[in-house]
Amino acid sequence: MLEQRIEQQFIDSADLKYQAAQVLSKPIAAAVQAILASVTSGGKVLACGNGGSAADAQHFAAEFVGRYERERPELGAIALTTDSSIITAIANDYDFSVIFSKQVRALGGAGDVLLAMSTSGNSANVLAAIEAAHEREMTVVALTGRGGGKITHALRETDVHVCVPHERTARIQEVHLLVLHCICDGVDTQLLGDQETSV
Repeated sequence: MLEQRIEQQFIDSADLKYQAAQVLSKPIAAAVQAILASVTSGGKVLACGNGGSAADAQHFAAEFVGRYERERPELGAIALTTDSSIITAIANDYDFSVIFSKQVRALGGAGDVLLAMSTSGNSANVLAAIEAAHEREMTVVALTGRGGGKITHALRETDVHVCVPHERTARIQEVHLLVLHCICDGVDTQLLGDQETSV
């Protein structure tokens, strides 16, 4: 019984990825181009999200500043989820809804990219970060699910929306991780050329 349930999780995850590949390939390619344009012009990516998406923000920043699968020059990325002193000070002195937006206003500039992740598309602090990014003339790459929620209406035509066509948080998060890996691979390929990886 338990083993069958586990097998079904694998099947469900694989099915969603297979079905979403065609739907998401175009917006992921647009995300690659937006991020590439930023980092090759001296810009950086500010990444944010809550819970599992906070971990994804850190995962992405690590692969950008360090490396993904191939050696390359360091790329600018900051996870806005990692500085506990900043986060707790802002949440305590102001409100939890502005923990990311205040950092975006402090650290973001024109030409930078905000990588905003919310499985529901309704996270108040992520929505506030998007608003702050627009004030700073940044491009937003939003990763959502469940139809995109309020984030759908907060984005501009110049932004990129990668919306996973599913309702379940776990499945959406699994695809978000794959999307982040696709972005890293796409940026590396554009910078370094196409190459089979042995890693």
